[in-house]
Amino acid sequence: MLKQKIQNKESGILLYGITPPKHNNSHEKLVEIAGRQMARLAGKKLDGLIVYDIQDESSRTAEPRPFPFMQTYPAQKYVDTYLAALEIPKVVYRSVGNYTKEAFNAWVQSLGNKDTFSVFVGAPSKDQQVNITLHEAYHAMMQAGENAFLGGVTIPERHQSKADEHLRIAQKEDHGCRFFVSQCVYSTNHSKNFLADYYYHCKETGRPMSPIIFTLTPCGSEKTLDFMRWLGIDIPRWMALELKHSHDILEQSVEMCKNTAQELYDYATEKGIPIGFNVESVAIRKAEIDASIALLDYLAGLLGK
Repeated sequence: MLKQKIQNKESGILLYGITPPKHNNSHEKLVEIAGRQMARLAGKKLDGLIVYDIQDESSRTAEPRPFPFMQTYPAQKYVDTYLAALEIPKVVYRSVGNYTKEAFNAWVQSLGNKDTFSVFVGAPSKDQQVNITLHEAYHAMMQAGENAFLGGVTIPERHQSKADEHLRIAQKEDHGCRFFVSQCVYSTNHSKNFLADYYYHCKETGRPMSPIIFTLTPCGSEKTLDFMRWLGIDIPRWMALELKHSHDILEQSVEMCKNTAQELYDYATEKGIPIGFNVESVAIRKAEIDASIALLDYLAGLLGK
């Protein structure tokens, strides 16, 4: 179970990530979409389902967004209303800046003793005005008790320029985070540099290591590739060229994701670093979603499920 794996700081966590449908869908349409999503995951060897809370990231970059931003149905409400029949833990992302302090504190107080899995996300840029900061949200969540399993976001690409991602992780652990989910990774160098610094930092300071869950995303078109880069995902130039000139960009990207997973898993296993994987599709094309499910099956085998 996800709860035990987080508590025991185990390797092998396998998650799948989805985005809720557009907020203006009818109830009947939401039931239909949720039904398809649950059917795809039926029988899969999953530890949990991530449900993202999407926010407009236009303030993060001056580059135009390849796809228009569309407001999605509230993540927690989508889980409670439409995904209840899927009997696996739900890890709900929360863009904390969208809450008032009062509303956020009220939600924390409502949790009670039930197991709750959350990942808090801060504002996409420091210039964006928020009602509650990520630090304040962490502090509030620390009052929720042992049944509140709080996760944090990690961005291996950020380690390339600042070389402090392992220290950010340690700081978030001190604020109650018990596992971490990465932004989508294609560059194994960035990820392994981050893991190495995290491993040796924990070894030198006597800190136990938290599970690091790496996100993998198939890419089925140049448009998707542009969008992934806009999101800040570092796809090395040689990889981008291979994808663009491939006879089947989707198949090629899945192979790259498999190679990335294998390399990270081998390195982490050698060091005893607890890692897992999360699979998502940033596009809504059926072919790309199907490819993400095929990748999920591959990773289940890699992790011994």
